Amino acid sequence: MSAAALLQTSIADLQLIRRGKVRDVYAVDDTHLLIVVTDRISAFDCILPTPIERKGAVLTALSKFWFQKLAHIVPNHLVTTDIEHMPEAIQRHSEELAGRSMLVRRAEVFPIECVVRGYLVGSGWKDYQRTGDVCGHRLPEGLRESEELATPIFTPSTKAEEGHDENISEAQTREILGDDVTAFIRETSLQLYREAREYARGRNIIIADTKFEFGRDSSGQIILVDEALTPDSSRFWPLEGYAPGKSQPSFDKQFVRDYLEQLDWDKRPPAPAIPAEIAEATTTRYLEAHRLLTGKDLQ
Repeated sequence: MSAAALLQTSIADLQLIRRGKVRDVYAVDDTHLLIVVTDRISAFDCILPTPIERKGAVLTALSKFWFQKLAHIVPNHLVTTDIEHMPEAIQRHSEELAGRSMLVRRAEVFPIECVVRGYLVGSGWKDYQRTGDVCGHRLPEGLRESEELATPIFTPSTKAEEGHDENISEAQTREILGDDVTAFIRETSLQLYREAREYARGRNIIIADTKFEFGRDSSGQIILVDEALTPDSSRFWPLEGYAPGKSQPSFDKQFVRDYLEQLDWDKRPPAPAIPAEIAEATTTRYLEAHRLLTGKDLQ
Protein backbone atom coordinates (compact mmCIF):
# COMPACT_ATOMS: atom_id res chain seq x y z
CA MET A 1 0.00 0.00 0.00
CA SER A 2 1.27 3.45 -0.85
CA ALA A 3 2.27 5.59 2.10
CA ALA A 4 0.05 8.30 0.64
CA ALA A 5 -3.10 6.18 0.86
CA LEU A 6 -5.30 6.36 3.95
CA LEU A 7 -7.56 3.49 4.92
CA GLN A 8 -8.62 4.62 8.38
CA THR A 9 -8.24 7.55 10.76
CA SER A 10 -7.95 7.79 14.52
CA ILE A 11 -8.02 11.33 15.90
CA ALA A 12 -7.45 11.28 19.64
CA ASP A 13 -8.67 14.87 20.10
CA LEU A 14 -12.11 14.17 18.61
CA GLN A 15 -14.91 11.71 19.23
CA LEU A 16 -15.52 9.26 16.40
CA ILE A 17 -19.27 9.14 15.68
CA ARG A 18 -19.37 6.83 12.69
CA ARG A 19 -17.04 4.95 10.41
CA GLY A 20 -18.88 4.51 7.13
CA LYS A 21 -17.91 2.72 3.96
CA VAL A 22 -15.66 5.61 2.94
CA ARG A 23 -15.98 8.39 5.53
CA ASP A 24 -14.90 8.70 9.15
CA VAL A 25 -17.14 11.21 10.94
CA TYR A 26 -16.09 13.02 14.13
CA ALA A 27 -17.90 15.34 16.53
CA VAL A 28 -16.31 18.81 16.68
CA ASP A 29 -18.87 20.64 18.83
CA ASP A 30 -22.64 20.86 19.24
CA THR A 31 -23.14 22.33 15.77
CA HIS A 32 -20.31 20.95 13.62
CA LEU A 33 -18.88 17.65 12.42
CA LEU A 34 -15.62 16.74 10.74
CA ILE A 35 -15.99 14.40 7.76
CA VAL A 36 -12.73 12.72 6.76
CA VAL A 37 -12.86 11.10 3.32
CA THR A 38 -10.52 8.11 3.34
CA ASP A 39 -9.17 6.19 0.37
CA ARG A 40 -11.40 3.21 1.14
CA ILE A 41 -13.51 1.97 -1.72
CA SER A 42 -16.65 -0.15 -1.55
CA ALA A 43 -18.23 -2.27 -4.24
CA PHE A 44 -21.39 -4.36 -4.00
CA ASP A 45 -21.76 -2.86 -0.49
CA CYS A 46 -18.48 -4.42 0.68
CA ILE A 47 -15.39 -2.44 1.68
CA LEU A 48 -12.34 -3.61 -0.24
CA PRO A 49 -9.03 -4.07 1.59
CA THR A 50 -7.16 -2.19 -1.15
CA PRO A 51 -7.16 1.62 -0.98
CA ILE A 52 -7.45 3.89 -4.02
CA GLU A 53 -4.70 6.47 -3.61
CA ARG A 54 -5.87 10.13 -3.73
CA LYS A 55 -9.52 9.06 -3.86
CA GLY A 56 -10.39 10.91 -0.66
CA ALA A 57 -8.83 14.10 -2.01
CA VAL A 58 -10.77 13.82 -5.29
CA LEU A 59 -14.09 13.26 -3.53
CA THR A 60 -13.48 16.18 -1.17
CA ALA A 61 -12.43 18.58 -3.93
CA LEU A 62 -15.29 17.64 -6.24
CA SER A 63 -17.88 17.85 -3.47
CA LYS A 64 -16.60 21.33 -2.61
CA PHE A 65 -16.77 22.30 -6.30
CA TRP A 66 -20.37 21.15 -6.68
CA PHE A 67 -21.55 22.47 -3.30
CA GLN A 68 -20.37 25.93 -4.36
CA LYS A 69 -21.64 25.67 -7.92
CA LEU A 70 -25.13 24.47 -6.98
CA ALA A 71 -25.66 26.47 -3.77
CA HIS A 72 -28.22 28.68 -5.52
CA ILE A 73 -30.52 25.63 -5.82
CA VAL A 74 -30.31 24.41 -2.22
CA PRO A 75 -28.06 25.26 0.75
CA ASN A 76 -25.58 22.62 1.89
CA HIS A 77 -23.72 21.61 5.02
CA LEU A 78 -20.18 22.60 3.97
CA VAL A 79 -18.38 25.17 6.11
CA THR A 80 -14.82 24.77 4.85
CA THR A 81 -12.30 22.28 3.48
CA ASP A 82 -9.38 24.47 4.56
CA ILE A 83 -7.65 22.93 7.60
CA GLU A 84 -6.26 26.35 8.57
CA HIS A 85 -9.84 27.56 9.09
CA MET A 86 -10.81 24.60 11.28
CA PRO A 87 -10.51 24.28 15.08
CA GLU A 88 -7.08 23.72 16.59
CA ALA A 89 -7.91 20.12 17.53
CA ILE A 90 -8.19 19.38 13.79
CA GLN A 91 -5.21 21.49 12.76
CA ARG A 92 -2.97 19.38 15.00
CA HIS A 93 -3.60 16.50 12.58
CA SER A 94 -3.21 18.53 9.39
CA GLU A 95 -0.60 16.22 7.86
CA GLU A 96 -3.11 13.37 7.85
CA LEU A 97 -6.30 15.34 7.24
CA ALA A 98 -5.38 18.11 4.77
CA GLY A 99 -7.11 17.83 1.41
CA ARG A 100 -9.56 15.13 2.51
CA SER A 101 -11.58 16.79 5.27
CA MET A 102 -14.77 18.83 5.43
CA LEU A 103 -15.97 20.85 8.40
CA VAL A 104 -19.75 20.72 8.10
CA ARG A 105 -22.87 21.83 9.91
CA ARG A 106 -24.67 19.09 11.79
CA ALA A 107 -27.96 17.93 10.31
CA GLU A 108 -30.58 15.31 11.00
CA VAL A 109 -30.04 13.22 7.87
CA PHE A 110 -33.06 11.67 6.16
CA PRO A 111 -32.77 7.86 5.86
CA ILE A 112 -33.24 8.02 2.09
CA GLU A 113 -30.79 8.16 -0.80
CA CYS A 114 -32.15 10.37 -3.58
CA VAL A 115 -31.08 8.63 -6.76
CA VAL A 116 -31.64 10.38 -10.09
CA ARG A 117 -31.25 8.39 -13.30
CA GLY A 118 -30.83 10.04 -16.67
CA TYR A 119 -29.70 6.90 -18.49
CA LEU A 120 -30.76 3.26 -18.33
CA VAL A 121 -27.88 1.45 -16.65
CA GLY A 122 -26.94 -0.61 -13.60
CA SER A 123 -29.75 -1.96 -11.44
CA GLY A 124 -32.20 0.19 -13.40
CA TRP A 125 -31.29 -1.62 -16.61
CA LYS A 126 -31.64 -5.00 -14.88
CA ASP A 127 -35.07 -4.06 -13.50
CA TYR A 128 -36.18 -2.76 -16.90
CA GLN A 129 -35.14 -5.99 -18.62
CA ARG A 130 -37.12 -7.99 -16.08
CA THR A 131 -40.26 -5.89 -15.65
CA GLY A 132 -40.22 -2.88 -17.97
CA ASP A 133 -40.24 -0.67 -14.85
CA VAL A 134 -37.55 1.15 -12.92
CA CYS A 135 -38.55 1.82 -9.31
CA GLY A 136 -42.19 2.32 -10.17
CA HIS A 137 -41.54 4.29 -13.37
CA ARG A 138 -43.02 2.57 -16.42
CA LEU A 139 -40.63 3.12 -19.33
CA PRO A 140 -41.23 2.72 -23.08
CA GLU A 141 -40.54 -0.64 -24.67
CA GLY A 142 -37.41 -1.26 -26.70
CA LEU A 143 -34.92 0.86 -24.75
CA ARG A 144 -31.28 -0.21 -24.90
CA GLU A 145 -28.64 -0.46 -22.20
CA SER A 146 -27.09 2.97 -21.47
CA GLU A 147 -29.83 4.76 -23.43
CA GLU A 148 -30.73 8.29 -22.39
CA LEU A 149 -34.18 8.56 -20.85
CA ALA A 150 -36.66 11.07 -22.23
CA THR A 151 -36.69 12.77 -18.82
CA PRO A 152 -34.61 11.98 -15.72
CA ILE A 153 -36.40 9.91 -13.08
CA PHE A 154 -36.28 10.07 -9.28
CA THR A 155 -35.69 6.58 -7.83
CA PRO A 156 -35.13 6.71 -4.06
CA SER A 157 -33.57 3.95 -2.00
CA THR A 158 -33.08 3.13 1.64
CA LYS A 159 -29.77 4.16 3.17
CA ALA A 160 -27.70 1.38 4.71
CA GLU A 161 -24.35 1.85 6.46
CA GLU A 162 -23.88 -1.91 6.20
CA GLY A 163 -25.43 -4.34 3.76
CA HIS A 164 -27.49 -3.46 0.73
CA ASP A 165 -29.51 -0.35 -0.01
CA GLU A 166 -32.96 -1.21 -1.33
CA ASN A 167 -34.83 0.61 -4.08
CA ILE A 168 -38.20 1.87 -2.89
CA SER A 169 -41.09 3.68 -4.53
CA GLU A 170 -41.91 7.35 -4.12
CA ALA A 171 -45.05 6.28 -2.25
CA GLN A 172 -42.88 4.41 0.26
CA THR A 173 -40.68 7.49 0.59
CA ARG A 174 -43.78 9.59 1.43
CA GLU A 175 -44.65 7.09 4.16
CA ILE A 176 -41.19 7.62 5.69
CA LEU A 177 -40.72 11.37 5.20
CA GLY A 178 -44.18 12.78 4.50
CA ASP A 179 -45.59 14.40 1.37
CA ASP A 180 -43.96 17.82 1.66
CA VAL A 181 -40.41 16.62 2.35
CA THR A 182 -40.63 13.96 -0.35
CA ALA A 183 -41.82 16.51 -2.91
CA PHE A 184 -39.03 18.90 -1.94
CA ILE A 185 -36.19 16.39 -2.14
CA ARG A 186 -37.55 14.92 -5.39
CA GLU A 187 -37.78 18.26 -7.19
CA THR A 188 -34.49 19.49 -5.73
CA SER A 189 -32.67 16.29 -6.71
CA LEU A 190 -33.96 16.52 -10.26
CA GLN A 191 -32.99 20.19 -10.51
CA LEU A 192 -29.50 19.51 -9.16
CA TYR A 193 -29.02 16.65 -11.60
CA ARG A 194 -30.27 18.57 -14.63
CA GLU A 195 -28.02 21.55 -13.99
CA ALA A 196 -24.98 19.41 -13.21
CA ARG A 197 -25.59 17.21 -16.26
CA GLU A 198 -25.78 20.21 -18.57
CA TYR A 199 -22.57 21.67 -17.15
CA ALA A 200 -20.72 18.33 -17.30
CA ARG A 201 -21.77 17.73 -20.89
CA GLY A 202 -20.02 20.96 -21.79
CA ARG A 203 -16.90 19.49 -20.17
CA ASN A 204 -17.23 16.25 -22.22
CA ILE A 205 -18.61 14.12 -19.40
CA ILE A 206 -22.00 12.42 -19.27
CA ILE A 207 -23.46 12.10 -15.77
CA ALA A 208 -25.54 8.98 -16.27
CA ASP A 209 -26.94 8.92 -12.75
CA THR A 210 -26.14 10.16 -9.26
CA LYS A 211 -27.40 10.18 -5.70
CA PHE A 212 -27.94 12.96 -3.18
CA GLU A 213 -28.64 13.01 0.54
CA PHE A 214 -30.53 15.64 2.51
CA GLY A 215 -31.21 16.51 6.12
CA ARG A 216 -32.55 19.24 8.42
CA ASP A 217 -30.17 21.67 10.07
CA SER A 218 -30.68 23.11 13.54
CA SER A 219 -33.04 25.78 12.16
CA GLY A 220 -35.24 23.20 10.46
CA GLN A 221 -34.05 24.07 6.95
CA ILE A 222 -33.56 21.19 4.51
CA ILE A 223 -29.97 21.13 3.26
CA LEU A 224 -27.81 19.00 0.96
CA VAL A 225 -25.37 16.83 2.94
CA ASP A 226 -22.72 14.13 2.54
CA GLU A 227 -21.10 14.39 -0.92
CA ALA A 228 -22.18 15.75 -4.28
CA LEU A 229 -21.64 14.42 -7.81
CA THR A 230 -18.42 12.50 -7.21
CA PRO A 231 -17.13 9.36 -8.97
CA ASP A 232 -18.32 7.41 -5.91
CA SER A 233 -21.89 8.69 -6.00
CA SER A 234 -22.31 9.02 -9.77
CA ARG A 235 -21.67 7.32 -13.06
CA PHE A 236 -19.40 9.50 -15.23
CA TRP A 237 -18.97 8.53 -18.88
CA PRO A 238 -16.82 10.19 -21.54
CA LEU A 239 -19.06 12.01 -24.01
CA GLU A 240 -16.77 11.10 -26.88
CA GLY A 241 -17.61 7.64 -28.15
CA TYR A 242 -20.88 7.34 -26.23
CA ALA A 243 -23.21 4.87 -27.92
CA PRO A 244 -26.26 3.17 -26.37
CA GLY A 245 -26.70 -0.56 -26.59
CA LYS A 246 -23.68 -1.52 -24.48
CA SER A 247 -21.88 -0.68 -21.27
CA GLN A 248 -19.80 2.50 -21.38
CA PRO A 249 -16.23 3.27 -20.33
CA SER A 250 -16.28 5.33 -17.16
CA PHE A 251 -14.42 7.71 -14.85
CA ASP A 252 -15.90 6.15 -11.71
CA LYS A 253 -15.72 3.00 -9.62
CA GLN A 254 -17.54 0.95 -12.24
CA PHE A 255 -14.02 0.05 -13.39
CA VAL A 256 -13.49 -1.73 -10.04
CA ARG A 257 -16.92 -3.38 -10.18
CA ASP A 258 -16.14 -4.71 -13.67
CA TYR A 259 -12.91 -6.27 -12.41
CA LEU A 260 -14.66 -7.87 -9.43
CA GLU A 261 -17.39 -9.30 -11.66
CA GLN A 262 -14.74 -11.44 -13.34
CA LEU A 263 -13.75 -13.11 -10.05
CA ASP A 264 -15.21 -16.14 -8.34
CA TRP A 265 -16.57 -14.04 -5.46
CA ASP A 266 -20.07 -14.22 -4.02
CA LYS A 267 -20.14 -10.45 -3.27
CA ARG A 268 -20.17 -11.05 0.47
CA PRO A 269 -17.54 -9.93 3.00
CA PRO A 270 -14.65 -10.28 3.11
CA ALA A 271 -14.06 -8.61 -0.22
CA PRO A 272 -10.98 -9.61 -2.22
CA ALA A 273 -7.98 -7.35 -2.69
CA ILE A 274 -7.58 -5.79 -6.11
CA PRO A 275 -4.26 -5.75 -8.01
CA ALA A 276 -2.07 -2.65 -7.88
CA GLU A 277 -2.62 -1.94 -11.56
CA ILE A 278 -6.41 -1.89 -11.09
CA ALA A 279 -6.08 0.45 -8.10
CA GLU A 280 -3.70 2.76 -9.97
CA ALA A 281 -5.94 2.83 -13.04
CA THR A 282 -8.89 3.74 -10.80
CA THR A 283 -6.91 6.63 -9.29
CA THR A 284 -6.17 7.83 -12.83
CA ARG A 285 -9.87 7.79 -13.71
CA TYR A 286 -10.86 9.72 -10.58
CA LEU A 287 -8.18 12.35 -11.22
CA GLU A 288 -9.30 12.69 -14.84
CA ALA A 289 -12.92 13.20 -13.75
CA HIS A 290 -11.74 16.02 -11.47
CA ARG A 291 -9.64 17.60 -14.23
CA LEU A 292 -12.42 17.50 -16.80
CA LEU A 293 -15.13 18.82 -14.47
CA THR A 294 -13.12 21.57 -12.76
CA GLY A 295 -10.75 22.44 -15.60
CA LYS A 296 -7.64 21.94 -13.45
CA ASP A 297 -5.47 19.19 -12.02
CA LEU A 298 -5.90 18.22 -8.40
CA GLN A 299 -3.15 19.79 -6.31
